Amino acid sequence: MTTAPWVVHKFGGTSVASAQRYRDVAAIVAREPGVRKAVVVSAMAKVTDALIALTELARARDEGYVARLAVLVERHVEAAKELLPEPAYLALTAVLRADAADIADVLRAIWLARTCSEELTELVSGYGEIWSAQMLGAHLGATGRSARWLDARKVLVVRPGETGPVVDWSASRALLMAWLASEPTDELVITGFVAQTPEGVPTTLKRNGSDFSASIFGSLLDASAVTIWTDVDGVLSADPRRVPEAVVLDEMSYDEAMELAYFGAKVLHPRTMAPCVAQAIPIWIRNTFNPTHPGTRIHRAEPAKAGAPSVKGFSTVDGIALINVEGTGMMGVPGVAQRIFGSLRSVSVSVVMISQASSEHSVCFAVPEAQAGLAHATVEKAFASEVHRGQIERVDVVLGCSVLAAVGERMADTPGVAARLFGSLSKAGINVRAIAQGSSERNISLVVDRADSTRALRAVHAGFYLSDQVISVGVVGPGLVGRALLAQLEAQAPLLRARFKLDLRVRAIASSTRMVLGDPSLAADAWEGGGPTVPTDLTALAEHIRPSHLPHAVIIDCSASDAVAERYAGWLDRGIHVITPNKRAGAGPLERYRAIKERAQARRTRFFYEATVGAGLPVITTLRDLIQTGDRVTRIEGVLSGTLSYVFNSYTGGTSFSEVVRQAKALGYTEPDPRDDLAGTDVARKLVILGREMDLAMELDAVTVQSLVPEALRGADVEAFMTGLADFDAPMAAALEEARAAGEVLRYVGVIEADGRASASLRRYPLAHPFARVGASDNILAFTTARYHTQPLIVQGPGAGPEVTAGGVFADLLRLASSVG
Repeated sequence: MTTAPWVVHKFGGTSVASAQRYRDVAAIVAREPGVRKAVVVSAMAKVTDALIALTELARARDEGYVARLAVLVERHVEAAKELLPEPAYLALTAVLRADAADIADVLRAIWLARTCSEELTELVSGYGEIWSAQMLGAHLGATGRSARWLDARKVLVVRPGETGPVVDWSASRALLMAWLASEPTDELVITGFVAQTPEGVPTTLKRNGSDFSASIFGSLLDASAVTIWTDVDGVLSADPRRVPEAVVLDEMSYDEAMELAYFGAKVLHPRTMAPCVAQAIPIWIRNTFNPTHPGTRIHRAEPAKAGAPSVKGFSTVDGIALINVEGTGMMGVPGVAQRIFGSLRSVSVSVVMISQASSEHSVCFAVPEAQAGLAHATVEKAFASEVHRGQIERVDVVLGCSVLAAVGERMADTPGVAARLFGSLSKAGINVRAIAQGSSERNISLVVDRADSTRALRAVHAGFYLSDQVISVGVVGPGLVGRALLAQLEAQAPLLRARFKLDLRVRAIASSTRMVLGDPSLAADAWEGGGPTVPTDLTALAEHIRPSHLPHAVIIDCSASDAVAERYAGWLDRGIHVITPNKRAGAGPLERYRAIKERAQARRTRFFYEATVGAGLPVITTLRDLIQTGDRVTRIEGVLSGTLSYVFNSYTGGTSFSEVVRQAKALGYTEPDPRDDLAGTDVARKLVILGREMDLAMELDAVTVQSLVPEALRGADVEAFMTGLADFDAPMAAALEEARAAGEVLRYVGVIEADGRASASLRRYPLAHPFARVGASDNILAFTTARYHTQPLIVQGPGAGPEVTAGGVFADLLRLASSVG
């Protein structure tokens, strides 16, 4: 026996669920040379619950307990047969069958008495750990190691306490040292969960008992470390079932672990850590099934490392009710809190969280929802006279709540943590009902609606860069622009995730007739890949892209549909952002436009439409910057149609006007119906959008428009129009010749004045004019303002085409990502 330090390893039920798992445990323990090892084991997976169920069956006089006991014993016999050589197997089997006979006698007594004391339940339920420890000890011995197994009931003495078993440290330490003196060893296998009372009666450490055993023996042995082996890689920053992107924390303080555990995180229970905390013994959480992973180290608080996160993790508790006590009779009156919480204590109501206004006008607190009725009735009874006199105005109960907790040691000295926390929730459209924070500033707790709890958790987790910011995306209108956008999103996705922790998930694509829904994300070719589709239902699409677990959702409307634009206000009101190059909303009825804007402002959702004017050019952004910095816009003039820019740049006389229009349509420069461009309607809509940005109450019919569509073709279908346009080439050819003779060019230009006068018409410009020098499908806009009055501010660049328009929409999507954190 050496004098090397002890280390304690604890393996839970899933870690010893089979013969192979016992072999894996032995291999893990063998990897740590140079130390003495104490291995605390739980029962095989689900055995403890099965043993407790036997006592319940016996008490109910269900003789099925006999067969179930036999099954349990046989499970251990089979594991021993696979794990151990024959001599060790026979020896352990004899012990198992003798114990089974004792258990059967106890169960028979319960069956006869039709009652089961707590002591009998604890006696029976502890056998799982006893068998498990003997199984591992026998295996280690069979492999040549000098391991000894220790029945913790021989050395660990506990007595009942108000909050659970209390260890008799003096007696336990003396018994353990005496046992080690008589059984010297460098490798112990110890039963978890079980102990004895001061009278020598077998008992247990209750729930989380094996973890508590590990911590207790770590303290008794003055261990240098305690490692809890589980089925996860360590302590996670959030529940991975709700936040799949949750990360394993390298380290955390005892206090951080306790705060997270209290609010439901899968960490050690605070009570089980106490012995290690008292002696500053570090605790490691590691994965039995991934033993090479370093896991999470839980330790005494240390000075923060540079770059350490201010928030370590988040957790939630569902099934919460919020009770609010409010009234002027509470203000300045001593003892109100004592009466509230004293009355609740008297009926054993557990208070999860307390929040009080500094005015003392109201106190609200959170309780388990199952106790809400009792809590409400108890408080009303305690303040019955004040309620009768009107000094207490109301005692309200809000059901269906959850508590969300943010935990981190560095929150106390990091400015802006609360701002980021509440900002992340606000941007996700989540309302906070109550807030509580201790003076240590290690924990900020808040109450949200249970329906929002997962979305809230993901929003704050991403808000602190603990995971990628996820935005659920639906694309309506998979035409030329829509398909180009999908391709751009897929191509850029890896870079956005790697460099900016931004996860854009396209979860729905819809045309006017069919749609495809996906989870977690659709590939760019999902629309054309021949996969299953369903009839388009935009209501169902909206529900799909805004599930309860994703904090942010956006619908990108790449159609030219007025019916889709009609839905924007409703989507925004539901917390769904909207991005669009579709001009129907921005230039549609003024009342609808204002409703869209009002809904976005009221719900703090975003409505982005930069690509409605100038495709990917920063036209609306530039106009807003001018206005918001105090400049006065007097006139905007420009070639606003990429289609007509292309048409009149290409129309030089060598090719007919109708053929140039046909080429523009084939290249995707035109609207689906080119008459929307040639009629000047597209330019007129852009003028209305710009005018409304200038705070002009404009309708579309306020724009004086020169249509280039022959009157005879205005009622024809698209194909008939394209065919018949050639019959009207002559008038346009004459206009071109007249302009060329004067040394000028033709340009279709939109103009809007500060007083609201607006026009869209075919104009002639000298060859030296900037409008004459645009190329291909370029747009060019001249902003004349109070600052730019001698020489207008020019914005010029490609203004049409699927790629550049999709790029403008993509830029709006990145603006949205920035605005939501």
